Amino acid sequence: MLELRDISRRVAGETHIDKTFLRLDRGCMNVLLGPTLSGKTSLMRLMAGLDKPTSGEVLFNGKDVTAAPVRKRNVAMVYQQFINYPGWSVRDNIASPLKVKGADRQTIAREVARAAELLRLGPYLERKPLELSGGQQQRVALARAIVKKADLVLLDEPLANLDYKLREELRMELPKLFADSGSVVVYATTEPGEALLLGGKTATLSQGRITQFGPTLEVYRRPEDLVTAATFSDPPLNMLKVHASSGRTWPQNGDASLCGLRPLPDGAWTLGFRAHHLRAGKGSDRALTFRLKVVSSEITGSESFIHVTVNGERWVMLTQGVHAHAPGAALEGFVEPQHVMTFDGDGLAVKFREAA
Repeated sequence: MLELRDISRRVAGETHIDKTFLRLDRGCMNVLLGPTLSGKTSLMRLMAGLDKPTSGEVLFNGKDVTAAPVRKRNVAMVYQQFINYPGWSVRDNIASPLKVKGADRQTIAREVARAAELLRLGPYLERKPLELSGGQQQRVALARAIVKKADLVLLDEPLANLDYKLREELRMELPKLFADSGSVVVYATTEPGEALLLGGKTATLSQGRITQFGPTLEVYRRPEDLVTAATFSDPPLNMLKVHASSGRTWPQNGDASLCGLRPLPDGAWTLGFRAHHLRAGKGSDRALTFRLKVVSSEITGSESFIHVTVNGERWVMLTQGVHAHAPGAALEGFVEPQHVMTFDGDGLAVKFREAA
């Protein structure tokens, strides 16, 4: 178990990591989700011992390792920018952690073969890393981390340079691979979809601060605040500012039917819902309805992203199949009330709603 207790990191007067409490267990994928510069890599460097915190403690299995340098910790790290030993063969690169530990030849051969099979590296074991593609070199770095069986495995966007098919396969395999390893595994990503595929637990980060941590689906379905909801939405979260008074709620700008919402206390609120919950056409009698104006359509083949404007806001509607709409076209759209997240003036979620 890895614990961060009141950890913070300041550099030249700038806060990189705000005071953070986090407990990460073995046997499950621990995901750090946030946009670029949200603090994911900075947090991982503190976990590894590459950087020292300005305040707080790092504990591993109850032992304070805050002052222990990285070389005295059993840590494996894989970054988006792959790092290999250029003068060694792929086989020797993968085997290097086992050789350092003094493993016997039979163990080394077995573990190297297992990792090479998983990562499709069998035909390249006698080559040098510089003779491989970028994606293949990244697979070598991943294989080395797998065979090391470290106490702490840090994966910082490790699949970004892989081709689509292998990336999708590894997203499914990595949680299974590390489930029985006995390692604390931390995986950093900017992609909400990747966090959902990996499962486990997710910590959402924004500007060096953890906004929420818990089982991945729980954080996704029930974000505690607007920042978390926006961090865990791709395409971006659709938002609408509304005003409530005397049991009625209406948009602050423009026109829409919001009669399906539960009554809100008087004041300003923000409604949020994800792109796949905004639909074209007519919904139920309780659905929130909007007049949409098409800006553009992106067709991927299996899905269509329809960019629209409504009440001064820019939204995205995600639909299955091919749906081409001309720019400027008018659409009627709706969202069922159970899919609407409601946030108060401080950005905190209203607990009575349930968003899927």
